[in-house]
Parts: sequence; structure tokens; C-alpha cells
Amino acid sequence: MDPLRLETAKPRNVSSATAAEVSGPFLPADAPMEMAAQSFWLRSASPRRTQLLQSRTAVPRVCIFLGTVAMTTAGAYEMYEVLQVGGLTTLEAIVLALFVILFAWVSFSFTSALAGFVRLVLRGHDPFHIETGTPIPDIDSRNAMLLPTYNENPYRVMARLQAIFESVEGTGHGFHFDWFVLSDTSDPAIWIAEEKAILEMRARTRSDRIYYRHRPRNIARKSGNIEDWVKRFGARYEHMIVLDADSLMTGDTIVRLVSELERHHDVALIQTLPVVVNARTMFARLQQFAGRLYGPMIAAGVAWWHGSEGNYWGHNAIIRVRAFADNAGLPEMAGRKPFGGHILSHDFIEAALMRRGGWAIHMAPGLGGSFEECPPSLIDFAARDRRWCQGNLQHLAVLPARKLHWVSRLHLLTGIGSYLTAPLWLLFLALGILISLQAQFIRPEYFGNEYSLFPKWPAQDPIRAAKVFAVTMGLLVVPKLLAYILLLTQTKNRKRFGGGTRVLLGIVIETILSGLIAPVMMIFQSAAVSAILMGRDAGWQVQRRDDGGIAVREMLSKYAMPSIFGVTMALTAYAVSLPLFLWMTPVIGGLLFSIPLAVLTSRPSSHGRSSSLFATPEEITPPPVLRRANELAQTASDCIGNPLHELRDNVALRERHLEMIKNQAPRERGQIDPDLAVARAKLDDADAFDDAVGFLNNRETFALLNSESDFCRLMQLPDPSSVAP
Repeated sequence: MDPLRLETAKPRNVSSATAAEVSGPFLPADAPMEMAAQSFWLRSASPRRTQLLQSRTAVPRVCIFLGTVAMTTAGAYEMYEVLQVGGLTTLEAIVLALFVILFAWVSFSFTSALAGFVRLVLRGHDPFHIETGTPIPDIDSRNAMLLPTYNENPYRVMARLQAIFESVEGTGHGFHFDWFVLSDTSDPAIWIAEEKAILEMRARTRSDRIYYRHRPRNIARKSGNIEDWVKRFGARYEHMIVLDADSLMTGDTIVRLVSELERHHDVALIQTLPVVVNARTMFARLQQFAGRLYGPMIAAGVAWWHGSEGNYWGHNAIIRVRAFADNAGLPEMAGRKPFGGHILSHDFIEAALMRRGGWAIHMAPGLGGSFEECPPSLIDFAARDRRWCQGNLQHLAVLPARKLHWVSRLHLLTGIGSYLTAPLWLLFLALGILISLQAQFIRPEYFGNEYSLFPKWPAQDPIRAAKVFAVTMGLLVVPKLLAYILLLTQTKNRKRFGGGTRVLLGIVIETILSGLIAPVMMIFQSAAVSAILMGRDAGWQVQRRDDGGIAVREMLSKYAMPSIFGVTMALTAYAVSLPLFLWMTPVIGGLLFSIPLAVLTSRPSSHGRSSSLFATPEEITPPPVLRRANELAQTASDCIGNPLHELRDNVALRERHLEMIKNQAPRERGQIDPDLAVARAKLDDADAFDDAVGFLNNRETFALLNSESDFCRLMQLPDPSSVAP
């Protein structure tokens, strides 16, 4: 269900006294900073190389890659021994090649997780450790908090932003920060609700350092939104903290991040580890539990060998504005969509370009105080994943860019591989079944062209096959057990999770459910990769953040493909043999029961979360910023009124809207907006305000709200309902 309910009720006005208290402008004076698009093929001299922490990463990287190579070699040998019993056929050779790629992928992830386990057990800090629990440091710089938003519920967005604002103010360093809501919203009702929510937040906080900017044209999506801010206001600020619409951060964490950039002048970006909170459905709670329990260990291992060549995830990170402006301007990719056009997964590229420019990029997984939310259902998760898939596959064209650090290329390759492995797993399973069918139903070639006394029978070694399967599953499951062992050594953290027994039971159930969900995601990701390769653009849909309720028709249509694959795979495997069917039960079961599983996991939790199986520390003992954000969200209204009636009835809101559109860049000479032209024609036909409101559709309303003269003309139309009889 859409959380935004359109209503035509008369809105509550911001009182004149309140408006006077926050009479500052919606935007500060411009402070332009140049930000040019970078070339991926530059031929200039190599940039300076940062020496920060470089000497500490050689040993970790050797350990990670030697471990991966050793495990992959051993796995490849065992798989070869499985397949070569009767001689390696063409299909078996393909299966072997696929296995080597996929096993290397699993081994690489396992070694990073193992490294994180060892680091945390030995109480080792990540290379860029930021002290916590000490007095908040002093800071001197000017900083901007940036919250890009696109058609989100504005009242919930402002609830989270106000909680962060109050937390920063509570540190005593609030005067070092300005706050910007950067809207790319295209729905006129949500746009005006954003302006109203900003006015109300400024009134509640009595702050005129909370600014709002709306772009009439959302060029290049989020990356273009941030770039537009840098070009217009960036020269005033030394650092920017980029948030998402569902982000939360504590003031303590934010101030410490600023302090670190002030102390380390070669660092351009520090990425925090966001923890999932506010999960309301079984699916979201699984993600929340897994991320909270396994995430810190994996992140510790990754940060250990990444060193100063870290990555950027697009939010909950602090960035040096000058380094970003000089190095991270994104060019438009050549060709047609989905590979051409503006870069979608911009964060990986921005980090790579800043590192190419000689700046260090770090991750601080042990800092804490960084939170985000999760999509409520697998369908919503897959929709977001589809956009990420297209963005990451775009990186294929960036991989050969000149002068990128090899670790930055590895980040890009890892992002690409996270999606290409899905169709590779699907192909691996399909070929495995095909080989079994061949052995069962196709008569072997008894005597080939070469001389032989014995026929060639397709054959495999079942004992070795079982061992290879067990080892592969072990590499996937053991990191979860390592995280549990690590938790047992942390008395305080174990109590915050609700005790070791409950966590162990949660791990078992989470592993089973995740194992059933994995084949469905394999089908979804394979379909996404296929659609993208065929040229279908993902678009820019609004992310659903409600309690996960999904219509039956949508559920059936989305899960039809996984169900069909499950039936086909089950029948084929059973036709070969019952043992093969039983062997593939985990995959077949996940696909066959994808619809019931989707219904089960998308339902809102009906019991107290803090006492449930998948409880996390943030549920049992919520941090103050999370409690405050949820309090504000509960008291906020979800109702969005008609934007034109809102502006007609609310003088303060109307004045602020006029102020904002007066400060917009004028349209280019000769540029014609067809929606505005139609809106003007409809205004000509309207005898009263309500007539015009009834005539205009959403696109025309949006165009009219961006035109100062036409908006004033609409507001001057007579309103019969306001005249006393």
C-alpha cells in the first residue's frame, strides 16, 4: 500500500509567529565551485600517490589472494577428479570452468570473512580506526549535511533528518553544519508537501540553517543532484556528509568523521558501516539480523586489506568537497541505454576517480552510529537490485579506464561479478542436470575415432562430488558460525542480542530461509542481467518503504518465473533419478515454494520485535537517535494534500514556494515545455481556481509550479468557495 494518501482536506497553516522565527531564506547565497566531467582515458602524467597506510596493506593482500588461489586450486582439482572418471566431455569441461569461477568467488568472500574473524578475535583494529567512547573532539571546519530525495514520504524523511539534526546539536558543534534537502521529486503533491515539511521542521528546531532545493529536471539522478549542489554551493564547505532518504546517523559519529578528515589531509572519503534498523517484515528482519551479526566481521576483514583503496556506497559517508569536485565529475557514457547515458551506480566510480587523483578512501567499520532501512519484501529488494544490476553492468565500460588503482578495478569487477554469478550458477545447475540426462537416456558412443578396447561412458565420482558439495556449502556457512563464535567472546554484545542460545537458533532459521530465498534471487538476477543485455532500461522507480503488503496479482506475476523454473527442474531431476532430485531439493524447494515463502516473509511482524527470534541490539536497546526518529515519524501525518489547494490556503508556504522558483535557473532560450504550454491553455479556459485545478494533470501541475508568472496567474483566479453567501 502506498504510504502517501492523497487528501483534499484544508492543511494546517504555519502560524505567522512561527514563520517569523525562521524567516531565513530557503537557500544560502551561491558559492560556486567548478566540477568538470572527468575523462576515463586521460593521458596526463600519473597523479601523486598517497603513502597513507600503504605499507600496512601488502601483507593482508598477499594473505587474501594466496588464500583464495590455494582454495580455488584445491577445489578445481577435486572437481576435475569428479568429472574425469570416464574422460572429460565437452559439457563436463564447461561445468568445470564454471565451477572454478564460482568457487573462486566463494573462496574470495570466505577469506575476507576469515580475516575479519581473526582481526576481531585478536582485538585488532581496522587500519583507519576511529576511537569511540572518548570525549567528542573539537572541530573547526564548515560542513554540509546533504539529503537527496526522490518522491519519498516527506514527513518520514524530515523525522529522520530532525533526529540527526538534534543529535548533532547535542554535541555542541551544531553551528559547524548546514543542512540541505536536495529534492528531485517529480510528483507535485509530494514536492509541495516537502516544502511544507521543511517549514514545519525549521519551526520546530528554530533553525534557519535547514535549506531546501528542488530541481525541475533531475538530470543524472542522485549523482547529478549532488554535482548540482557542489557547483552551486560547494565552495562554502570543506566536507559534505551524504545521506539517503532512509539514513540515520548519530551526532557523535558525524563529529568524529569530521575530526578525522581535519586530521588526515590525504583522505577524501570515509565510509561508515550502516546497520539496518526498523525492519517490520520477516524478510526485512532476516536482512537486519544477518547484517548486524555477520556484517561487522566481514567489514573488518575487507577494511583490513582495502587500506586506503576503500570503496564508497553512496550514503552515510563523509567526503572532502574539494577532492570530490576536482576528481569525481562523471562523464556521460557513450551509446544508448541501458549501458549508455548517465552512470547509475555512481558511488564506485566516484571513489575510483578520487583514488586515481591521489586521495585515500577509507572505511571505518568499527565506528558505529550509522543506520539505514531495508526493503520490506523480496519483490521490493529485487526491484532495487535491478537498478543496481544495470548500474554495475555499466562498469564493464569503465574497467579498462586509464590510471585506476588495481584495487579500484577490483571493486568494479566485484560489483559486476555479484550479478553475473547469478546466471553462471543457473547455467551450472542446468548443465549438471543435462549431463545427468545424457548419462541416463543417451546411448554412449561405444567406440570413438581413436582406437580403444572399451566404450566411453559418461561417468562421475559420486563420493568426491559429495565432498566438493560439502566444502562449497561449508565456505558459505562457516562465516556465519565464525560470527557466532566471535559473539560468544563478546559478553556485552551477546547480551545485547538477547543471549547466545537465541542467536544460535536465529542463525539456523536464517540460514534455512536464506537458502530457500537464494534460488529465487538467482532467477530474478538472471532475468535482470538478460533484460539489461537486451537493452531494457530499469528506469527510476520509487522505493517502497511501507510494511510490505503486496497485492495477490502482483505476487503471482512476479513469482511466476521462479515457480515455472522450479517445476521444470523438479520434473527433470526426478526423471533422471530420485537421488538427483533429493540432491537438488534445496534449490527446487526454494523455487517451488517461492510464492508461499514470499507471502510469509512479506507480512508485518505481529509481536514485539525486541523479544523475537531475530532481535538485534538496536531493537532491544534503541539508540537515542533511532528512538527520536521513530517518535517523530509516529506523530507525523502521512496525508498529502492537493498541492494547489495547499498553496492557496497557506500564505507562508506560498511565499516560500515563490521565493524558491524565483531562484531557479531560467530555462534555456528557445526551450519549449509542452506540459507548460498545455497548462497555460487550460488556465485560459478556467473561470475559477477550482476549474483550473480540475483541468490540470500531474505533469501540467508540475510545470506550472515551476513557472513564477503562471503560478501567480493561477493564484489570482477567483475562488467561489471563499466568498460568503
